[in-house]
Amino acid sequence: MTPLPQPSDETHALKCELAGEVLRSSGTLRLRVTGWSMLPTVMPGDTMVIEHIHRDGVTEGDIVLFGRDRRLFAHRVVTKGGQPEDSLVVTRGDAMPAADSPLAKDELLGKVSLIVRNGRCIAPSRSLRFSERAVAALVRSSEIAARVVVGVYGIHQSS
Repeated sequence: MTPLPQPSDETHALKCELAGEVLRSSGTLRLRVTGWSMLPTVMPGDTMVIEHIHRDGVTEGDIVLFGRDRRLFAHRVVTKGGQPEDSLVVTRGDAMPAADSPLAKDELLGKVSLIVRNGRCIAPSRSLRFSERAVAALVRSSEIAARVVVGVYGIHQSS
């Protein structure tokens, strides 16, 4: 069997730009998750429903979508401060070891309002339970652990 060709960086960047435009113009976007940065909250294969939002509508604990370097990221807001029009928004993926640099004004695209997993709609919580924090810490320290979590999740979903 021949593997499927991987999209080029340029194709990926164009898809990301298009997704941002759709969200800005229509107000809602559904995106399928491919990365691991939000494990265990968001799993690869989940679909996120994102609503357009302005900076003043974001609070700590929200999962937001932002565009940076022609890529899209969905990470949790860990710091929000300052005046509403110039508020500082700092994010971090639950499974990432460090926070992202603060979001520029034009990078914030929307807020994740639902996570769809196997036909079930899950409202994202603003904080992780103890067990989720433990899994995130494990994944943060080991790519092998991330692969195990994703693999166990996949086995559980197929049974």
